[in-house]
Amino acid sequence: MAEIPALQITALLGRVRDGDAVARNELLPLVYDELEKIARAYVSSASSLEPRGLVHELYLRLAASPVDANDRKHFYTIAALAMRQILADRSRRRKAAKRGGDAVRVTLSGLADNKLDADVLDIESALTRLEALSPRQARIVEMRCLLGMSVIETAEALDLSERTVHSEWRVARAWLTRELEKT
Repeated sequence: MAEIPALQITALLGRVRDGDAVARNELLPLVYDELEKIARAYVSSASSLEPRGLVHELYLRLAASPVDANDRKHFYTIAALAMRQILADRSRRRKAAKRGGDAVRVTLSGLADNKLDADVLDIESALTRLEALSPRQARIVEMRCLLGMSVIETAEALDLSERTVHSEWRVARAWLTRELEKT
């Protein structure tokens, strides 16, 4: 499939923000493959949810609320955060006493030389703590780990220097790895 121009997606997002229902329907087919790629980064074999199922749940959430993304990268960031919330909500429900307490495990690649396998609630909790300590580092982790963005793309998206992203990424990666290894 040919890559969809970023400007086309950004234009559709503008129309969606303005309340154009036709644009909302045109948007999903254009971004579906990328959303599924992001979902694959979240969903592991231990999860009862397939990447496509996660994308479909995401779509239901996005359809029920206004999409206020400025551009393609911002949209994918919002989508990745929503996917994280969907998995955390599902994991909380599964951990409820009446469900037997099964935890969903996900692989969070990019934090260490090897992939780090952790419970989605542990990842959610650690990212929330990191966000309280350093919102910028939390955004860098989300973009690098969850969206698979390069240092250059992350620097552009956050309007930072590559050197700053490298430095903040090193600190955030070490902090998160240490936090997740405790669990």
